[in-house]
Order: sequence, then C-alpha cells, then structure tokens
Amino acid sequence: MELSSKSARELYEGIKQKPTRPRFGFGRKPVLVNIDLQKSYTNVGEFITAYETDPKQLDYVNELADLFRANSLPVVWTFVGYMESGEDCGVWGTRTDTPDSLQNIKLGSRRSEFDDRLRIDHVRDVIINKRMASAFFETNLRSLMTWHGCDSVIVTGGSTSGCVRATVVDALSCGYRVSVPEECVADKHEGPHFANLYDMAIKYADVVPVAEVIAHLKQYKGV
Repeated sequence: MELSSKSARELYEGIKQKPTRPRFGFGRKPVLVNIDLQKSYTNVGEFITAYETDPKQLDYVNELADLFRANSLPVVWTFVGYMESGEDCGVWGTRTDTPDSLQNIKLGSRRSEFDDRLRIDHVRDVIINKRMASAFFETNLRSLMTWHGCDSVIVTGGSTSGCVRATVVDALSCGYRVSVPEECVADKHEGPHFANLYDMAIKYADVVPVAEVIAHLKQYKGV
C-alpha cells in the first residue's frame, strides 16, 4: 500500500490537475439520474441526516433536468421511503431504530418528500422509490434505459460516498458510460466526499465540472 500524508481533497485535486485515465466520454444518449434529493438529505437545519456541499447544487440539477427535457432525454428522480414496519429496508437499514434511522424514512413522510426547490415534471419525469443504495438494484432503471436506447448515465445527488457511488459502480458494471458533475453531488463529511470523488474518477466515472455537462447538452444533436 502506498502511504501518503495528503488529505482526500488533496488526492482528488491532484488527479483533477493530472488525470491518470482517459475519459469514458458522454456517450451517444444519456439518462439523468438524480439520487435521493429529498428533504431527509437536503433540508439542513431541519434533519440531522441532511448535508450540503455546493450551495448551488440544486440549481445546477434543475438546469440539467431542463436541458435533458429540451433534448427529449429521460430524467429520473429516486427517493427512499419505507413501509411502517421498515421490513423493506432489509438488514442495511434495520440495524438501528432511532428517529433518524434509514428505516424510519416512511413513505408519505416529510423526510421522504423531494426538496421543494426542485423542478420535477410529474408528467414527463420518472420517479423511482429505491430501497437500497444503488438506483439499479431491483428497480426498473435498466429496462427504462433499454426502452430509451440510452448508453450512458449522468448522476447527481447524494450521498457521494453512499448511493451516488453505488449507482455509479452498478452503471459501469452494466456497461454504461458514467459522468458525475462534481458540483451536483454532496456528502455529510468532507473526507468521504473527496475520497469517493477520487475513487470514482480513477476507476468508474468521469468526474467533471457541471459547466462541461451543461455545454455538452446545449450542443447535443440527438440520435
């Protein structure tokens, strides 16, 4: 194991300046997957489980969603919400049972609601209630991508070290090109956030400035 005194942020900034891998690229037709931008994770000051990294994160996500719709590309929003019993949360979420535990994000509760700042088109967009970390696990996301002919995924949301990373790894494992707009993902703590940006960038995804994704979508020609 290579030893280093650098912080996770410093390691990530290092590969941003000098990338060690060629890019996967945006692909021919992307889907936008917005991970768990719900009040439990976005309403800082109301819920202890919430966090913020870039204060403009949701503005950027809205802009991406608008551009995807303008290009007739699919937009997906995921959220977590569980039965009253919590049994559909499985062993992952039932190891604790406090008011802030994962299993106690109940369907229909305020914690399960999407952030009010989001521009969600409830006619055109796809909403997925996911129960595990990855947006691909036991959901219809992959079949949705097949229907739309998508070969790539742009992932936003949170947390960087949890559900975002899990979705990114599964997307690549399914054979899709993956992009992560850096300003559009967030985490509770700095260390895991930058450690996972670093890990995704060198293994699983293109971690890029959101401006680059916006520019790509503005000149997107369709298929």
